[in-house]
Amino acid sequence: MTQAALSRTALTLGLALLGAAGAQDLTAYREVAGSLDTAARVRPGSAPQALAQLDRAVAAFDTLEPTLQNRKLASGVRDAMGAARAALGRSPAELQAQVELARGLLRKALMDQTLSGLSGGGGNGAAQLQLLAREFGLQGESGQALVTAGTSGRLPEVAWRLQRAATGKVNAALGSVQPRQDAASYLALARATGWFSVVQDAAGVGDLRLSQFGNALRQLAGGDTAGLTGSLQDLRRGMRAFTATLAAPPAAGTTGRTTPAPEPAAPPTTVTPAAPDPAPTPTPAPVTGGSSMVSGQTDVYAALARAHAAASAGDTPGAREHLAVAWQALGGVTDTLRQAEGFAALNRRLEGAQALHPLRPQDVEALMGQLANVERARQGQPPLTLNAVSGTGMQALSGWARAGLLALLAALAVVPLRYLHLAFGGRNAYWRAIAAGVALLFTPLFLEGLGGLLGALGDTLNSPLRAALNLTLTQGGYGLWLWVVLSAAAAGLLTYGFRGLCEQFGLIGGRRAAVNVNQTQIIDWDEEV
Repeated sequence: MTQAALSRTALTLGLALLGAAGAQDLTAYREVAGSLDTAARVRPGSAPQALAQLDRAVAAFDTLEPTLQNRKLASGVRDAMGAARAALGRSPAELQAQVELARGLLRKALMDQTLSGLSGGGGNGAAQLQLLAREFGLQGESGQALVTAGTSGRLPEVAWRLQRAATGKVNAALGSVQPRQDAASYLALARATGWFSVVQDAAGVGDLRLSQFGNALRQLAGGDTAGLTGSLQDLRRGMRAFTATLAAPPAAGTTGRTTPAPEPAAPPTTVTPAAPDPAPTPTPAPVTGGSSMVSGQTDVYAALARAHAAASAGDTPGAREHLAVAWQALGGVTDTLRQAEGFAALNRRLEGAQALHPLRPQDVEALMGQLANVERARQGQPPLTLNAVSGTGMQALSGWARAGLLALLAALAVVPLRYLHLAFGGRNAYWRAIAAGVALLFTPLFLEGLGGLLGALGDTLNSPLRAALNLTLTQGGYGLWLWVVLSAAAAGLLTYGFRGLCEQFGLIGGRRAAVNVNQTQIIDWDEEV
């Protein structure tokens, strides 16, 4: 990383966190955040696509920036996006890490300005609160509780809920960091740094400083394993103490945050591992209270359900966004679930599914089944065989492998139809009916092969051609009824054709019943009716 890039990142992570008032352009905010996330996701497969998304993020930020009251924070976000663009030509891990830092600053800007606007009674508070809930992974009841607290004027509770969510993300990311030089640990530590930048000025942060995260990043990049081990211990110890201060909501009349003097933070350094290891299992933040179905698991299921709905409608980009939310929420489950058999595999597959092309509803269903089996393992129950088989099957046959195989089978299905026509011709009405019935039986395979192949191509190229996935009968619930109609029509045609042949040769009653099937008579299949 160049000295200029280091300086920009240092500015990014060492901003003065000033109060702000007024409403942000939430549409522009969503466009910036979505484009940055997409750039990080597509970079391993296509640098040009990542560049296009970064350009979209910069263009959207041109609209967002005038609505940000904290000018230093706005400048830091722009510098972070510039560093992400500069990292595009290096390793995918560095680009993804820079995006994590930029996203942290965006969340900080949204949180500070929302709280300031609510305290002043201005701004589009309800909309900003809803966006905050999504950005911090607060869904369902937890997200509604945040919006209710904000609209009711309980700002300390809003700050507490946001801080608790952010510390959970930091703890989960730190739990994934191993004292070794690899891309997975680098990204996890960058993610922890980005989330900590959101809460670095909280009242309960104690002696924990952003510069400690930057120091750990330098040690990881430089291969200082011994120093990194000590730094990780200090960071985790500090985060445990910080998390403990957020165990209970603040009392009425207290403030949810303070604003200490800013400190410059050491920037992250590029790390380019020879062979990155798969991401380890994240260690979640402590969960206080709740039942056996804690909010973390509920959020995972909710995000998977939304991903399934999006995938069923052919909205694969939206499905991947929800899978990313589910993967983040997986870091907030209880320790008992994290230690259950199959959790590490679920974590890896859920992370890998975000880069799957094309993403189909069956892939999401398999992830749901794996999560259900992990829950059963935690309760001491045996896994459901069907879920296990589905998970293994989707892992072995998904993406382009599935699309290619089904396209090949669809092409091969033409062969028996061709031979049927050559053998019996097309002048006999009964054989024509039989041929049509066989073709209808193959129709689902034809649609799966053609629609799946075109949809996979469109999904990979990020073009509207991905809508061809909706032609397949396995895409949504409508496929079952269409399959029933095709099967019924095929059964009718085949019955008509074979019955007609039986009558033709006197096997059953009819106009040719008098024909002796034992006589040696040559029959013209085309002419005999």
